[in-house]
Amino acid sequence: MSTMLLVGVAAFASTMLGGLFALRLRDRLHLILGFGAGAVIAVAFFDLIPEAIEMGHGFEVHTIVSLVAVGFLVYLLLDRVLVLHNHADAEHHAPSRGQMRAGSFSVHSFLDGVGVGLASQLSLEAGIVVGIAVLAHGFSDGINTVNAIIRHGGERLRALRWLAINGTAPMLGIVSTFFFSVSEGTLAVLLALFSGFFLYIGASELVPESHHAHPAFWTTAMTIFGAAVLFVVIRLAGH
Repeated sequence: MSTMLLVGVAAFASTMLGGLFALRLRDRLHLILGFGAGAVIAVAFFDLIPEAIEMGHGFEVHTIVSLVAVGFLVYLLLDRVLVLHNHADAEHHAPSRGQMRAGSFSVHSFLDGVGVGLASQLSLEAGIVVGIAVLAHGFSDGINTVNAIIRHGGERLRALRWLAINGTAPMLGIVSTFFFSVSEGTLAVLLALFSGFFLYIGASELVPESHHAHPAFWTTAMTIFGAAVLFVVIRLAGH
């Protein structure tokens, strides 16, 4: 139990460092957005989808892929509904979208913690392996959470609040598993849905936005670099 709590503390530190890094380099936001886009897409393709397929023993692969598509479309609908709902109030429209994105990252971080806790129920070694993976992309989670708020017009304090929520979420996820357990099939469904969320955020939001105002070589290079970094990290973590 104490080892898993230490993993939660380390995840908090990793996420906070990533977010503070993004805040410090706000004048290079297009480059940070580019890196974040690559990282989000890489997490979906190289981490979440393979995990969902591996855990979803009772599902066909095409069912998992279909759930990814459902997640993508559900997030698209939520995004469009939010746009229409706030269309008459331009001042609050962008911050609301930013908070929805930050919220999705935070829920994913909570599920990361749940994954760590459930893996540790199998064995301490399994919990540590999953914990390493959580630490690996915690830094990029912090970057993406801050980007979600700042990119949509949110102020620094709001970004810090969401960063703290995201950083705390893995610990809460770990602690929650002291009181319950869920099947791997249920986790597989959730991971597949969140893969769709992340693909929408990365491909439909971050990539176009990072390239829109600064269609430069370095912006594209940062997207590829972000994907490459997460690919290497996930592989080193054993996923």
